[in-house]
Amino acid sequence: MSTSERTSDRTRVVIIDDHPAIRVALGNVIESKLDLHLCGQASSADAGFRLIEKESPDVAIVDISLEDAHGLDLVQNVTALYEDVKVLVFSMYNESVYAERALQAGAHGYLMKSESPDRVVEGIRAIMNGEVFLSSKMVSQIIRGSTGGEKAAGPGFPINELTDREITVFQMLGEGYSIEQITDRLNLNRKTVETYRRRAKEKLGLDSVSELLQYAIQWTHAQPANDEPAPVGKEK
Repeated sequence: MSTSERTSDRTRVVIIDDHPAIRVALGNVIESKLDLHLCGQASSADAGFRLIEKESPDVAIVDISLEDAHGLDLVQNVTALYEDVKVLVFSMYNESVYAERALQAGAHGYLMKSESPDRVVEGIRAIMNGEVFLSSKMVSQIIRGSTGGEKAAGPGFPINELTDREITVFQMLGEGYSIEQITDRLNLNRKTVETYRRRAKEKLGLDSVSELLQYAIQWTHAQPANDEPAPVGKEK
């Protein structure tokens, strides 16, 4: 039996994550499952997009923080151009802030990296069955929000009022990025990044950039701990 025959009835998966250890761990687990096939890996949004174009996978596992772009932008672009590709976001970032944003961008599920690779396998199978895959905690939060309950927020201020771009800049500031580094990472000009910073400051009711930085650091370090190295704020 040829390789193409053996894999034709298996779910084809690509991994887009800038951590080699994550890609290896997930790849090994995926390839160990008879119903799944790993057809490629990429460490950046650009390479990931080209990989999806080449391989036409069934599922793309995408990290939010990538070297050359924000993962939510990649999710939005992939789901807009490749309707048959289902996206499962696998990220270190707090699901209470990012899961709904990922779904709104077109993702079919969201898992934090504190979950085991086997949970990712569960997620792949679930979204292939037409389900939305989230943690039970996240499902409860969404239900509370839809019925008028109080949505989870950051420590002491309405973090959920920030747009995707505003919260991205806010979090990168909290993780030690300078304005110049943020402009390079997000491929934006300085004035645009400063505008997002100003809007975040105003929405959070803060009086100065210094206060914004203080709160950004506080909020960022209050996020759930993860055993994997943080992709944002580390030199490559």
